[in-house]
Amino acid sequence: MNRRDLMLAGAALALAPAARATAAPASLKDAAREAWLYGLPLIEMATRRARAMSGRGAMPAGLNRFGHARQLAGPQSRGVTAPNNDTLYSSAWLDLSQGPVTLTIPPTGERYISVAGMSMFTDNNFVLGTRTSGGAGGRYTIVGPGQSGSGPNVVRLETPQGWLLARTLVDGPDDLPAVHGLQDALGLTGPKGVAPPAFAVRSAPALEYFTSVAALLKSNPPPATDGALFARIAPLGLTAQGGFDPTRFDAAAVAQIDAGVADARRAMQALRVGGGVQGWSYPRSTLGDFNQDYAFRAAVALAGLAALPPAEAMYMNPMGDRGRMFTGEGPYRLSFPVGQLPAVDAFWSLTMYEATPDGQFFLVENPLRRYSIGDRTPGLKTNADGSLDLWIARSDPGGDRSANWLPAPVSGPFTLSFRAYLPRQDFLDGRYRLPAILLG
Repeated sequence: MNRRDLMLAGAALALAPAARATAAPASLKDAAREAWLYGLPLIEMATRRARAMSGRGAMPAGLNRFGHARQLAGPQSRGVTAPNNDTLYSSAWLDLSQGPVTLTIPPTGERYISVAGMSMFTDNNFVLGTRTSGGAGGRYTIVGPGQSGSGPNVVRLETPQGWLLARTLVDGPDDLPAVHGLQDALGLTGPKGVAPPAFAVRSAPALEYFTSVAALLKSNPPPATDGALFARIAPLGLTAQGGFDPTRFDAAAVAQIDAGVADARRAMQALRVGGGVQGWSYPRSTLGDFNQDYAFRAAVALAGLAALPPAEAMYMNPMGDRGRMFTGEGPYRLSFPVGQLPAVDAFWSLTMYEATPDGQFFLVENPLRRYSIGDRTPGLKTNADGSLDLWIARSDPGGDRSANWLPAPVSGPFTLSFRAYLPRQDFLDGRYRLPAILLG
């Protein structure tokens, strides 16, 4: 993003009864289905880490050191699904197996910054920055499970490995040099860490996938509160300690496992948006700190990896004319009445995405090179009464509307995400709601 965003705020999976049960073990097929969903966040994190360490990502980096995206996300940004177009990312993959590391955050003053520490299960174990630690910067000691806390301002990661993702607000192209200076002042010191092996990706054959999940569990033990899940998936032989023997299954058993995985993949593609108000879905309170909501966690890992918790950022998704997707030419209109602009203490934006066949979301090229629109967009025009209309369309809506145009792809379905950073309490508790997106 979560992040994320969560691009799937309020999403729910239509789970099989076995995935909801807490008692008897499931069938092999159902065990494979639930285990595939459970392991997906681990696999997605390992995949993103491998891309970054190979130098193929937008933020190439080694372990325990930052890599930086120097330009705002654009259509070429395909490393993380549903990227924002408001902040520059700085990323570090953590390995605390050799000991704690020290994080330095520079003073940012009034500028928004957040540095989120995510476990390999994608929970935000801590978020440092504007909301939590202020704009004065500081030094923080990041410790792993079972490690003693020493040094300045101790924060804890719940797994020995994880992801540190910083977001620093950019106020237009002229602001980039200042943000680059802040990025360069972000620092990590400590042990170098141990390079991880290669792991399967989510499209891998089932037995390869579960072998990698087992290896990731061995190096990143799950919480004891996941014990009921491992009891349910016992027929698969995947244990909390990273046990899994792919050689013990005959052809019939492999067919059952493959069927369960196929069910899980279909479930991920058949998400239904819930909790809609005035045509928008709102994030669950568990976003970014998922506890035992494994299906939701998997959905976020796929379509909004690295989503922040609602107190830091709220991600709202509109209902289009085909579920989450819009298919028409437009123009569509999002109108904010006088005095009813989004209630935030940082910033807000509306971002345009095209969808990939596997359910991920990316920015798309357009004539304006405008990928989001929001409170910092230069040249926005308010109406005579002080209200604000945003126009979403495949082609320029013309006239005064052009200044407030968010271009949609020239063809194919598209979707949107509304981000509210540091939402105020009336946004968090539902007293403030976004107006519906209307046609024309």
